[in-house]
Amino acid sequence: MNGGTKTMTYAYSMDDAVQVANQAATDIEAWLWSKSETISVVNVEDDPDYQRRDVDLIWTTHSGEILIEIKGDRWNKTRNLFFETHSNLEKGTPGCFMYTEADWLFYYFVNTRQLYKLPMPKTREWFLITMKRFRERSTTTPVGGSHYTTVGRLVPITTVMLEVAGIKMEQL
Repeated sequence: MNGGTKTMTYAYSMDDAVQVANQAATDIEAWLWSKSETISVVNVEDDPDYQRRDVDLIWTTHSGEILIEIKGDRWNKTRNLFFETHSNLEKGTPGCFMYTEADWLFYYFVNTRQLYKLPMPKTREWFLITMKRFRERSTTTPVGGSHYTTVGRLVPITTVMLEVAGIKMEQL
């Protein structure tokens, strides 16, 4: 698809985003705890050191420690993933997809409980080479009397799964 320059903008409230993020973290943590290889699951979303690295969970298994970034989403009907390139356009803040230090990005659709496990940084390296072909979209989120704009690209799930080795889908 031609990425073009037209950007569609949607508005979301901060409460909506927090609710989706909380549901995603709760579901994924419970799923990880149910796995036989799990030794521990630690939520570090509120830890400033891990916030800087954009890591949400530390999953310790018999094989070692795995850093996970969670992206919760409700819009599974589009069959796209939204890879965030700017989290706050007004402040010039890069999107989490561009800088997370996580080993895995867990992209989770809360409505259907479908989890896509994307190996990082391999997925980001592929995206940086191919991102211009994907449609850009932005969302605005009101905060107090102002707002901020999040920008990213819509990446078809089938495309990323075909072109990046190691991506797995799980039904929770």
